[in-house]
Parts: sequence; C-alpha cells; structure tokens
Amino acid sequence: MPTYADRAEAGRALAEQLLRLALPGPVVVLALPRGGVPVAAEIARTLQAPLDLLLVRKIGAPGQPELAVAALVEGTPPALVRDEETCAATGVDAAYLEREAAFAVAEIRRRRQRYLDLRAAVPVQGHHRHRG
Repeated sequence: MPTYADRAEAGRALAEQLLRLALPGPVVVLALPRGGVPVAAEIARTLQAPLDLLLVRKIGAPGQPELAVAALVEGTPPALVRDEETCAATGVDAAYLEREAAFAVAEIRRRRQRYLDLRAAVPVQGHHRHRG
C-alpha cells in the first residue's frame, strides 16, 4: 500500500486514478470534514469539478458515545442510517434515535454555518456517482 507525505498528495494520487476512469459528467466531489477536505480539494481541482462538504454526525450508544449505533447524513430530508445489530445489542430504540437525530440535525446546521456561512449545498442530483 502506498504511503503519502500528506492528504493533499494522497488526493492528487487518487485524482489521477479517477482521471483514468473517464467519468461521465457532470461530477461533484463531496468531502467529509475535516480530514477528507484536503483529499477532496485536490480531486476537485484536478477534475475541474465543484467541491462541497457532506456533513455526517455519528449517533453513539447510550453511555458509550464512541460506539456508533447510527449516523445522520445531511440532506433534504436528512438520512438516518442505523446499525440494527448494534442498536439491538445496546437497547437503542426508535425514540432514542429520534431524540439524538434532532441534536445531530442541529449540529449539522451549526457546522454548515461555521464552515460555509450557510452557503447552499451543491446540487448532486443527476451527477455521476462513483464508489471506489
């Protein structure tokens, strides 16, 4: 596995691989803050594509906040992705997820304002999706 001097170098290497795929346009590059931004910025620059953030908040188990039971993904509407097995093992029910999702939505809004001054998200509908 190659090693890179920093995330920007890794982004340039990944961008070169993506160029070889000749992705059909249009393309939007989404970055997960904060660590994914330097990688995605290099990819967006190389592909000459718009760059935006994809804000996601982990929902931790009761009393174990680092143990993810779900994640809330920014969107209209926001998407709640559950790990059903971990929810069952930790006793997490729908009411708990609903309460925690409300906090997650508020935190995502706060972060979008902080990072992007409430700039609207770049539309992704109709854009190419690649999962590598």
